[in-house]
Amino acid sequence: MKQRFRVLVLAAITVAVTLTGACQRKQSTSESNSSGHEPVVFNRGNGHEPESLDPQRARTDAELTILRDVYEGLTALDADAKPAPGAAREWSVSPDGRQYTFQLRDDLRWSNGDPVVAADFVHALRRLVDPATASPYGQILDVIENAPDIAAGRKPPDALGVTAPDDRTVVMRLSAPAPYVPGVLAHPSTYPVHRPTLERLGREFARPGNAVSNGAFVLKEWIVGSHIVANRNPHYWNNAANQIDTINYLQIPDQGAELLRYRAGELDVTYTVAPAQFKWIRANLGADLRISPQLSTYYYGYNLYRAPFKDNTKLRLALSMVIDRERLTESVTGRGELPAYGWVPIGVADYESQKPDWASLPFEQRLARARELYAAAGYSAAHPLHTQIRYNIDESHTRIAVAIASMWKEYLGVETELLGEEFKVLLQNIDRHDVTQVFRSSWIGDYNDAYTFAQYLKSDFGINLPGYRNPQYDALLARAASEVDHAQRRAALEEAERLMLVDQPVIPIYYYVNKHLVKPYVEGWHNNVMNVQYSKNLVLRKH
Repeated sequence: MKQRFRVLVLAAITVAVTLTGACQRKQSTSESNSSGHEPVVFNRGNGHEPESLDPQRARTDAELTILRDVYEGLTALDADAKPAPGAAREWSVSPDGRQYTFQLRDDLRWSNGDPVVAADFVHALRRLVDPATASPYGQILDVIENAPDIAAGRKPPDALGVTAPDDRTVVMRLSAPAPYVPGVLAHPSTYPVHRPTLERLGREFARPGNAVSNGAFVLKEWIVGSHIVANRNPHYWNNAANQIDTINYLQIPDQGAELLRYRAGELDVTYTVAPAQFKWIRANLGADLRISPQLSTYYYGYNLYRAPFKDNTKLRLALSMVIDRERLTESVTGRGELPAYGWVPIGVADYESQKPDWASLPFEQRLARARELYAAAGYSAAHPLHTQIRYNIDESHTRIAVAIASMWKEYLGVETELLGEEFKVLLQNIDRHDVTQVFRSSWIGDYNDAYTFAQYLKSDFGINLPGYRNPQYDALLARAASEVDHAQRRAALEEAERLMLVDQPVIPIYYYVNKHLVKPYVEGWHNNVMNVQYSKNLVLRKH
């Protein structure tokens, strides 16, 4: 109770302080605007503090949202999250599906006025797969010729099957047909980098004040714990269509505080919607509420690097089976989320999400089987499992952790310690492997294809947080990646998901929905399964 009161007080203080800061920032922007019109400032809720704004090193949703505004890839996503022209005005694919050719627009410029050329994209893609970069998304390009060998250190980065025969053309050679490639190239990890700045500044090249970017905006300021500012890039090829001058990305990890700031007029769009206030929001701010399906899975991951979960499938299954997902989504989250028993969300293009066989059992039968597995794993009422759940501090994650710990206690007798941490601390502890047992996380599809979920649990994937290793699973993914026949590729991916669900390296809990509050004067917001909204496509009407 004391902790909750303290959060509300701090949130109220933050509202007052930030309102003053927002006014000061708007005045500063207005003074620097030379177009003669009143500057348009877009205040966008953006969740947790970013770790990096380096396109090839970023990994969280908050980072990717900013990168989509300040850079532009060969492709982009349209209002329905389908691949569309980006820096490339068009592309073609060879009859065998193994070579893509992208033609760049003629008027591309970096934010400092330098021309954007095809070699900038080639360099970024080589940098992405280079093991020296240590990119969490290094394996996203596995289908490109030689990419796996480069990531494994067997070949140099310049062996990647991507070339620039001239300044306006990028040619990409694949090891197998991959119709999802245009969608992959809309992902921020594939965005180009300004080579002279990278060579001069190294890891500091992406910081505000240093960053030279090719998108509609350019980074200006980063105040840790508060906000990030990006201003209009006058050299962007479609600058004339952009109606926003400045974006303030407000980093507000507490959902209750974000709602307060939205109601105070500080935010035009929220990052999410607080579950505890959802009914009130629906009743009082229903016209602002935007809810739609999202390709994302909320899960608990096991640390498979050490006991008690390493090599203990029975224990992992038992804990998963006793979680009443229907009760969680109805009573705890309550914002339209769907119970998840499989890993790949419902709604992925041309794919049927899989479920374990026990998911269809009546709950009492499921409990009986789970108790048998728990006992077979070596645990009992006299010798209960003692474990921890680590999660980033957030009202929603806390409620879910409390509910799941209660279910484990009630149905199996498990003793669970709950550890709420700042988001960066949680990621660091997950990466360490020596302190984490069970952790909360989520996976958002990078493109609309089942492979983006399957690849997450591939043995050598850079963001395989649980540390899942199964050669049979990897072989199925390799088969899917090389399969020319569409139906056979789908069958291999579905078989891989079924195999993974038997191993249960993660506990799928629910499938997300997009949920935002959007002010009525914000136009151009289109719900889509990828939850991608480019700020340059939005219009803020006078209000």
